[in-house]
Amino acid sequence: MKTILAPIDFSAVSDAVIDATVLLARAASARIVLLSVVQPPVITSDYGPMLENIGEIVAASEKTLARRLKQVVKRLVATDLPVETVLLTGTPAQLILAQAEVEQADYIIMGSHGHTALYDLLVGSTTRQVLRKARCPVVIVPPPTKALGKKK
Repeated sequence: MKTILAPIDFSAVSDAVIDATVLLARAASARIVLLSVVQPPVITSDYGPMLENIGEIVAASEKTLARRLKQVVKRLVATDLPVETVLLTGTPAQLILAQAEVEQADYIIMGSHGHTALYDLLVGSTTRQVLRKARCPVVIVPPPTKALGKKK
């Protein structure tokens, strides 16, 4: 059975990523692995949160993402496709690539936008890093046009 790894961050493009993943999984008789990564806050100045608060921030994010992943799985039950979830904490691109290896993913389906342009400038685009280093095909799903502020 083929495996599709779908990293989702619950940004505006996540629903489109899930829809594309379901379409490909049906066509390929594949299992779906939904991956969500909690990235600890990036401290870019002396005014960032105090280090002792980072653990609390990460724990709250993990709890929220775990709840949201369960909601997505409930929604996908009707598809009759095998669906698993993975929740990790760390650097998204590195963890996506590592999880693709662990799962022996045949495809990675991910969104093209998850953060602001400033974040991408400071930290780098997760999608770009995955595209450059992935050992399997990567399908990039664009954000919905209304998420970009454009009308159809």
